[in-house]
Amino acid sequence: MEPAYLSRAELDGLSREARSRLRLRINRNLHAMDEPVHRLLNAIEPGSYVRPHRHLSPPKSETLIVVSGELGLVTFDDEGAVTSAARLSAAGPLYGADLPAGTWHSIVALATGTVFSRPSLAPTVPPGREDVASWSAAEGDPGAERQRSALVEIFSR
Repeated sequence: MEPAYLSRAELDGLSREARSRLRLRINRNLHAMDEPVHRLLNAIEPGSYVRPHRHLSPPKSETLIVVSGELGLVTFDDEGAVTSAARLSAAGPLYGADLPAGTWHSIVALATGTVFSRPSLAPTVPPGREDVASWSAAEGDPGAERQRSALVEIFSR
């Protein structure tokens, strides 16, 4: 089996595809679904809303490593108050973060062409109802854009 190399052209193509999607993001799996560790690239563009969530059921830590662009990572307490915010950038000084299982968090793209890697134990599944923040707006709700804008604002201060 040959290595799968990742090029700038591939990252740029993934970002172009994300820009063409309604949700302004797309994943590219680097793994077979039956592998014990799932490795994927996520392309996300400014304007995409990622509802605050956690990975507690089942408990999973989450690692984010930015390979292109800039990503804002925001963590919250159980009531929705911001507990931390970090700008992760391919240019540094922070390239990534490792979130303990059960950490409420959201991300926002701070630059066009943002791509990050997200390895995790299989299976990779969307958060269940108990792992989606009840204090946050659902994707598509009128408050979602307001919430996304507030997250972006954290990084413009």
